[in-house]
Amino acid sequence: MKTWFAVLLLAACVLNGCQSPPAMSSSGNNASLSSATNSVSTSLILMIDPSSMPVGAGKATLTIGPLQRVDGIYTGNYEITVFPWFFENENGTLAIVVSDESQAKINRGKAAAITGTATTSGKGGRSRPIEATATPADIDHGDLKLWFMAGDRKMTFEPAYHLVGKNMAAVLAQAVQIQP
Repeated sequence: MKTWFAVLLLAACVLNGCQSPPAMSSSGNNASLSSATNSVSTSLILMIDPSSMPVGAGKATLTIGPLQRVDGIYTGNYEITVFPWFFENENGTLAIVVSDESQAKINRGKAAAITGTATTSGKGGRSRPIEATATPADIDHGDLKLWFMAGDRKMTFEPAYHLVGKNMAAVLAQAVQIQP
């Protein structure tokens, strides 16, 4: 199944003219990084894998769409589905603050604490603070531990993340449809 998905993804990428991965400089650093600030280029998109956690006799799944970084803030849409309690589902916008200092720490292979806000869509949209720890595996991949409070329950998700070029993000986003 994973092989077929990879083949389909590659085919879609070729058909849509996806960018190749960022080139590596002779120093081994990603060429998309600014040497002055060591921050990620705004041409890269943060992709976070879906993640689930148990809730009572069910399961909550967090799905986050492609996140674009502007002025140190990654923004995009999210969706939480709760099975079997569909009335607990929510969606909205997500803003994750990753300062240049935190990004530089991650680029050096160090874990960094980050914060953010999730704002639900619809009437009376409410905001809740989000905290996370990013633990890089390399400059473009790693793991997140993301948590927030939903009422009096702490929700914790542990997805993987990776950075991709804008064209590849468009292809991946088609596979993960999130309504704002």
